[in-house]
Amino acid sequence: MGSEGRLTKGDRAGGTDLSSRAILDPREGDVEDDAASTKTRSLLAIGGALISEISFPKLALAWVLLIALPAVVLGATPLVAKIWFVETLDRISAVAGIGSALILALVAGVGWFGLPHLLRVLERSFWSLNSIAVQPGYVLAREVLRHVLEGVAGPRMGEASRARLRAGTSAAAGGLSALVALALIAMAWPYTRWTGELADLAAPLRLVKPALANAVVLVSACLAVASLAWGVADAAMDQLQTTRTFDEGAQPGRTWRVAHLSDIHVVGEEYGFRIESGRAGPRGNRRLDEALHRLERLHAARALDHVLITGDMTDAGRAGEWAAFMTALSRRPALAERTLILPGNHDLNIADRGNPARLDLPTSPGKRLRQMRALSAMDAVQGARVRVVDRSAGKLGPTLTEFLRPHRASIAAFADTGSLRLSRGLESLWENCFPMILPPAEPDGLGVALLNSNAETHFSFTNALGLVPALDARALLSVMEHHGQASWIVALHHHLLEYPTPAKALSERIGTALINGSWFIRQLAPFASRAIAMHGHRHVDWIGSCGRLRIVSAPSPVMEARDDEPTCFYIHELAAGAGALRLLAPEQVVIGPRSRN
Repeated sequence: MGSEGRLTKGDRAGGTDLSSRAILDPREGDVEDDAASTKTRSLLAIGGALISEISFPKLALAWVLLIALPAVVLGATPLVAKIWFVETLDRISAVAGIGSALILALVAGVGWFGLPHLLRVLERSFWSLNSIAVQPGYVLAREVLRHVLEGVAGPRMGEASRARLRAGTSAAAGGLSALVALALIAMAWPYTRWTGELADLAAPLRLVKPALANAVVLVSACLAVASLAWGVADAAMDQLQTTRTFDEGAQPGRTWRVAHLSDIHVVGEEYGFRIESGRAGPRGNRRLDEALHRLERLHAARALDHVLITGDMTDAGRAGEWAAFMTALSRRPALAERTLILPGNHDLNIADRGNPARLDLPTSPGKRLRQMRALSAMDAVQGARVRVVDRSAGKLGPTLTEFLRPHRASIAAFADTGSLRLSRGLESLWENCFPMILPPAEPDGLGVALLNSNAETHFSFTNALGLVPALDARALLSVMEHHGQASWIVALHHHLLEYPTPAKALSERIGTALINGSWFIRQLAPFASRAIAMHGHRHVDWIGSCGRLRIVSAPSPVMEARDDEPTCFYIHELAAGAGALRLLAPEQVVIGPRSRN
């Protein structure tokens, strides 16, 4: 297993410097570090940049680019459609004869070859709309109903009764959200206009008002339909159940030991500030070091198969934080050669931990820089062991390192300059790296699928949304089907659904689960008996199931403690047998002042 990784025997004997093997050595920094450097920029330039980060003009620009302009385009589409298809094409045909047919053929050709990218853009837009306009209202209505009704029922409610209540509140929340959407349609409808004339092109500004009204109607219609669909889908599916007992381990068959950590939020300074942590933040790196020390000793006593970290390795995705993470891992080569990581929202979507309300404009290199840093770290840690998926063939392709080799120079050039042109070229590279697959060593072995579940976002205060793209899910399913006898860990950062546990405060119920979580669980259904989903994100210690699919949430060994309180993580033991993947009772590892060696 270790011989397949990037670590050589010499590395294992004397320690490995993963940073030096990365495409982007995080110790060297990149263009983002130059933003506040007096050696590379004038004080006037630095002052102007700082003001623009928090100014109303940038807020207005972001609103226009990300909300108003797409809304106008959406609402104007029906108006322009008539002008184009009825009048413009007729004029072209009259002049050029077969010109319109040639134009249509050209458009069809471009659409065919650009279809995969177009589908991804449409899917991202669809789920972005849902995350902004549908999910917040639907989830709020659902969780308020659950909170009130579960509070009335109290602890007398059993597991089966709680499941029925959750199903009923899902349907009711879908209906309430749909009614709100219908009310918005009724208010905007008098101002709509669905047909346009060629004369409108001479005064396009007069189309803005009906275009905005059209957009409200279209989005509200989507909200109504999606809310009802979500409510019915969530009510009809298997409800989450908390695991009370675990499988027995006496049966013969292969077993695997998997240490599951998440949300370690490394900072680049030894005593650095952490988002969300308060005064516990400066202790975080020491807690991580203790966790790795304990893992090293446990591995020496009884070998671990995998050390899985399901996202948020860093607190803000900065180069210094990645350097600290890889330095800590480099000191423990036996763990490094077993470690698998995947990106969390703090690794990718945090724009500036010192300014949580900062906007990351589409033209900014920040988001792409954080993606490339994460990709560089994943290549250094696991690049020679995991493989990307050949989507056209529906099977495993090259290793991540082989896949990235032709792009190393362009990644480094982008990190050095922050060029918008280079940034656009790296978007598809990032998307095509997922899912990363650690294939099973034997036909009936254990494979690990690493997903990127982070939804695209430019606003720091919405950075925690989750989404598994349909193309990634399809690629994952094709690989799982190809390895028909294998068992699987499906690893991602976000929780698939909100937990079925009672909460004292309403705010504890409303997390940031996958926007399309119920859909994704349905996709995994054919493989549910041979798979287990492992995630982080909420820092919550929970193990349960949805139908036949086992779900494991990792507590954070860093983030949830106050002052010197102990934290923990778990080592899970998985066992194959009788065509199913069994989950044995986990081993809790406590770290902090009450931990025992």
